[in-house]
Amino acid sequence: MAEAATELLERAARRDAALEELRALRVALQAVPPAALRARLGEHHLGALFGLLAVNDREQVSTCVSILERLLQALEPLYVIQNLREELQKGLVHPDDSVKILTMSQVGRIVEDSAAVTEILHSPELLQQIINCIGEEKIAVAKEAIKSLSRIAQRQEGLEALFGSSLLGDLRNVMATSDVVRYRVYELIVEISAVSAESLNYCASSGLIPELIGELTGEDVLVRATCIEMVTSLAHTPQGRQYLAQQGVIDRISNIILGAESDPFSSFYLPGFVKFFGNLAVVDSPQQICERYPIFMEKVFEMAESQDPTMIGVAVDTLGILGSNVEGKQVLQKTRSRFQNLLSKIGHQAKNAPTELRLRCLDAISSLLYLPPEQQTEDLLRMTESWFTSLSSQPLELFRSISTQPFPDLHCGALRVFTAIANQPWAQKLMLSSPGFVEYVVDRSVEPDKASKDAKYELVKALVNSKTIAEIFGNQYYLRLRAYLQEGPYYVKAVSTTAVEGAE
Repeated sequence: MAEAATELLERAARRDAALEELRALRVALQAVPPAALRARLGEHHLGALFGLLAVNDREQVSTCVSILERLLQALEPLYVIQNLREELQKGLVHPDDSVKILTMSQVGRIVEDSAAVTEILHSPELLQQIINCIGEEKIAVAKEAIKSLSRIAQRQEGLEALFGSSLLGDLRNVMATSDVVRYRVYELIVEISAVSAESLNYCASSGLIPELIGELTGEDVLVRATCIEMVTSLAHTPQGRQYLAQQGVIDRISNIILGAESDPFSSFYLPGFVKFFGNLAVVDSPQQICERYPIFMEKVFEMAESQDPTMIGVAVDTLGILGSNVEGKQVLQKTRSRFQNLLSKIGHQAKNAPTELRLRCLDAISSLLYLPPEQQTEDLLRMTESWFTSLSSQPLELFRSISTQPFPDLHCGALRVFTAIANQPWAQKLMLSSPGFVEYVVDRSVEPDKASKDAKYELVKALVNSKTIAEIFGNQYYLRLRAYLQEGPYYVKAVSTTAVEGAE
C-alpha cells in the first residue's frame, strides 16, 4: 500500500494526477502509518499538492485538503514552518474555508512547538495574515487565529512582536471590520492579559484594554452587555483585578448598578454586571466585596424577589456562586430572615418553575448547602440545616419527588442536592428517618441513563466517605452502600437461568 501511495504522490507532484487518482491517493494514505509517510515524503510532493488547491474545482480542493491533512500530521511542526512558509501564507488567504481551516490547524501545531514558534515570530507577513483571520466569517478560522495569537503572546518575543511593531496597527485595522470582530480582538486581549502582569501591561499600554473599559461604561446598553463578560474574565486573575481596581472600574460598575433604577434599558446589562460582582466576590473576598459594594447584594435580593424569570435566574446563579465558599455563606447568613425567606422562594421555583430555571435553582441549592468535612463546625452545620428546612415544609420529599421525575436533567439535579448534604450528620439522620429513602439510594433500577447512574454513584460515594455514616445508618445499611460503591456505577446483577428439558 505504501508503494501505491508513493506512486500516486509522484503523479500528484507532476501535477498531472486526475481527480480519480487524487481520490485513490486519499484512500491509500489512510492505510500508511505516519512513520512510513515521513520516509517517503518530499518537499516537492507537498508543494505540488498545495499548488493543486489553486483551482476553481470544489471536489479537487476538498480531496487535496484531506490528503494534506494526513501528510502534514506526519511531519514535525518545525519542518512545516521552515519548508512550507509560502504555502501557509497562501492557504490563509485561500477563498475556500476548508483550506483556511487546514492552514490554521497547522499554525496551531507550530505555535504549540517551542522550536517552531520562533520561526513564526520571524515571519511578519504570516503573523499579519493570522491577525487578518480574526476577521473571517467562518468562526472556526477566527477562533483558531485567536488561540494561536494568544499562544504566541505567551513568550516575551511574541508580546513584542504583537504590540511593539506594525502588527498592532493590523490588529486595529481588523477591529474596524465590524462590531463582532472588534469583540473577538477584545477576547484575544483579555486572554493575553490573563498570562501575567507583564502581558497585561502590554495590553493596557496598547490602548486596547482602556478602549474595552470605555465601551463597558459608555452609553450603548447592548455594548455594555457584551463587554461586561470580557471584563469579568479579566477579573479572574490577580493582575486583572488589581488593574480594574486601580483604574476605578469596579467603582464605576457599582455606580451603574446604582443608577439602573432610573434606566428603562437596564435589563440588558444588569444581569452581567451583577454576575461580575458575584465572580469578583468568590475570587476575592465575599465579605469585603459585599461590604464595600452593598448595592450588589441589595440588587441580587431585589432580582431574586422579582417576578421576572430572567432576573430570578441570574440572582439564583449569583447566590450559588457567592455561597460556594464558607465566607460567602456567612455573608448570606448575616442577612437573617431576608435570605431565609428567599430560600423558600427558591425551593418553590425548584418545584414549579420552567425546567431551565428549576435546574439553576437545584444547582444553586447544591452549592449553598455543601460543606467540606474540615469546615463542619456546629454553627455552620446548624446554618445549613436551617437553610435546608427553609426551602420547603418537607424539603427531603420535595427533592425526592423531583428525583423520581422522568427528566434526566432534573433527576440528576435533585441527586446533586442530596450529594451536597450527604456528609452532614443532620442530613444523614433525616435520610434514615424518611421511609424508603435508603432503599431508594441503593436501588439501581431507578437510574435510566449514564448521567443518572453517575449522579447516584456520587451520592453513594459521599455517604460512604463520611465519618459519621456507619454510626448513623447502622451496619446493615452501611455495608449495602459500601457494596454499591465497590461494584461501581454500572453494575448489573447477573440473573441465573435454569434450563428445563423440553422447554423452547
